Amino acid sequence: MNADILLGLQWGDEGKGKIVDVLTPKYDIIARFQGGPNAGHTLVFNNVKHVLHTIPSGIFRANAMNVIGNGVVIDPYIFKEEIDKLVAHGIDVKSKIIISSKAHIIMPSHKALDEAYENDKGDKKIGSTKKGIGPTYTDKIARTGLRVGDILLDFNAIYNSRKQQHAKILANYSYSFDIVAYEQKWFEGIALIKSMQIIDTEYYINKQLRSGKSVLCEGAQGTLLDIEFGSYPFVTSSNTISAGACVGLGISPKVVGKVFGIFKAYCTRVGSGPFPTELFDETGALMQKYGNEFGSTTGRPRRCGWLDLVALKYAIMLNGVTQLFMMKIDVMNTFDTIKVCTGYSYKGEVIDYMPNDIEGVVPVYKEFKGWNCELPSNSYADLPQEIKTYIEFIETETGVPVQIISTGPEREKTIIR
Repeated sequence: MNADILLGLQWGDEGKGKIVDVLTPKYDIIARFQGGPNAGHTLVFNNVKHVLHTIPSGIFRANAMNVIGNGVVIDPYIFKEEIDKLVAHGIDVKSKIIISSKAHIIMPSHKALDEAYENDKGDKKIGSTKKGIGPTYTDKIARTGLRVGDILLDFNAIYNSRKQQHAKILANYSYSFDIVAYEQKWFEGIALIKSMQIIDTEYYINKQLRSGKSVLCEGAQGTLLDIEFGSYPFVTSSNTISAGACVGLGISPKVVGKVFGIFKAYCTRVGSGPFPTELFDETGALMQKYGNEFGSTTGRPRRCGWLDLVALKYAIMLNGVTQLFMMKIDVMNTFDTIKVCTGYSYKGEVIDYMPNDIEGVVPVYKEFKGWNCELPSNSYADLPQEIKTYIEFIETETGVPVQIISTGPEREKTIIR
């Protein structure tokens, strides 16, 4: 059996949580392969909104096992809060979650370092969520990180050694953080993790694949935030592209099957960094309002703009996308005219690729007639012709079929073609 991959094709916040929830009945295992609590996967059902930060989005499906892979970084404080909310809703958590012994742990001092680094940048901030994720990945690469498997060893000694290293660095910054207050809840989270299933998940996933089980690999953030191929330095600290699933879960490229790419019918971005199609007018404000574009993790308002096909095709190329899923088409219901960026004006010519100097591009648009109506929940045939024209243009330009269209945040507002 192959492992399929689901990931975002823009700057994150594409709606991955809902789609994983929709797809989960087809899969035995849902596995997160990178990122940390800077992710916010939102699911809405039974009139209740759920936001997941670390736990895979298959947790609400009785048939699915959920794996937190080695490429993920975990903050025990936030993890426990997330678990407690799920338990309060009657979710059987401990029997449905497996944690990689090789996943790295975000320490309270990592959070302090993150805030100190970001504050020190002044007006050159990159827009960090200040969750300690960047410093945790830094320690991972520097081979000084704290891993989940260390909980089963002489944990306090290992933890205190790492904490002292961080204290030396923090002494260079005029910044104070109440680590003691955070530590109390953090160690409660450590105790919770210790009581759960901690294993070498790479063996588990490969064994399940050989036995015929189906696996869906769930990414966080978005392709354009990838540490290698995103709009550096305004990126996250991990590999958000499909190749990241292999190193973040310990699977071979030869077992990868379908690659599902999720994108919004428009574009959004949180924090700093280039955004060629960003709108600063009433249209952008309306997108933000109708799309409820506020970060599910930080609450920060998301910048909004028209769909960028140049960026979308770049993401499709990097990931080897086989199917496209379009989200939030309903947000566009009230616009008379809808624009799509089909190229960039750059250094006196029109180009169809993303240059490294993306700050220097000006979008070139193609206009489409809007549809100005409410949409059916689950029938593609009943969609207005204007939407079909919009979707078919995207399919022709990208060469990839749009298989799922989301017409609202609820599970049932999903068109599967």
